[in-house]
Amino acid sequence: MRFYTKQHPFYCGIDLHTRTMYLCVLHQDGAILVHRNMPAGPEPFLKALAPSREDLVVCVACIFTWDWLADLCAREGMSFVLGHALSLKAMHGGKAKNDKIDAQKMAVLLRGGLLPQAYVYPADMRATRDLLRRRIPRMRKRAELLTHVQQTNSQYNLPEIGKKIAYKANRDGVAERFPDPAVQKSIEVDLALIDYYDQLLRELELAIVTTAKQHDANTLYLLQTVPGIGKILSLVLLYEMHDIARFPRVQDFVSYCRLVKCAKESAGKRYGTSGTKIGNAYLKWAFSEAAVLFLRNNPAGQKYLARLEKKHGKGKALTILAHKLARAVYYMLKRGVVFDPDTFLQS
Repeated sequence: MRFYTKQHPFYCGIDLHTRTMYLCVLHQDGAILVHRNMPAGPEPFLKALAPSREDLVVCVACIFTWDWLADLCAREGMSFVLGHALSLKAMHGGKAKNDKIDAQKMAVLLRGGLLPQAYVYPADMRATRDLLRRRIPRMRKRAELLTHVQQTNSQYNLPEIGKKIAYKANRDGVAERFPDPAVQKSIEVDLALIDYYDQLLRELELAIVTTAKQHDANTLYLLQTVPGIGKILSLVLLYEMHDIARFPRVQDFVSYCRLVKCAKESAGKRYGTSGTKIGNAYLKWAFSEAAVLFLRNNPAGQKYLARLEKKHGKGKALTILAHKLARAVYYMLKRGVVFDPDTFLQS
């Protein structure tokens, strides 16, 4: 966990909501200069900070409303710190909790150099990352529709469709397999929605790929040299990592990807693991998918997995492979080199 330790004359902690914000400004000697509730907007915010804007640092927790405030501080030339919400919650520790207390505690932690930081994702790539995240529920909805067609076929004990209806060319005549008109209509609606999602996702992915090539075409190319990482996974990795240089060590990167378990220990005794929900869930998903896809049509990779299974068991083997892929991606991007399968499988 990184803490913000830079010293300033003034520290501002904000408990931010959709329509309101509770603001607390501390002087470096600990005196409270401003402590009040106000509407969440640029004008009230800048007016409240006007007397102490010189070398001020602003902090807010990383909930979904922080974007506009970070962009405003960047435009106004003010230092901005994004607090790690889960760690802040763990550090709160007070008997009472409300907006007034939360704002002051953030300012106090910031002043004392104890505020846990989250990453302030840059504004120029943030919207594309959010668009890519919105693709996931659309793709899952399409998968639900395909599953419903197959389940309905099994429900009426009909012969297997025999072809992958995920492809548009294989959907002709599928609805006509069902004798009941109501069932036919249900399947026709499913297939029509699948056709719509196909077009929608195709256009969405094209727009994201075009933008990604403008943001970082080289990283996108390097990621796609890894077997199992195709167009979608490379986009997810690119936009969720943003810049590999923000991770000083490979251990920091794989921890951020939720690919390591953190031990809970006290007085030499181990009490299990913790922190499984701290990190980026999208990177965890991407590397888990990449580990499975890495094995397709890859005899050398399958042989390597068999060695892992023999040593660690089937349950751990894929997790270890995903962890190893993440480490390989880290060093690839750090060094600017393509994936080397021989080195990967030998190490």
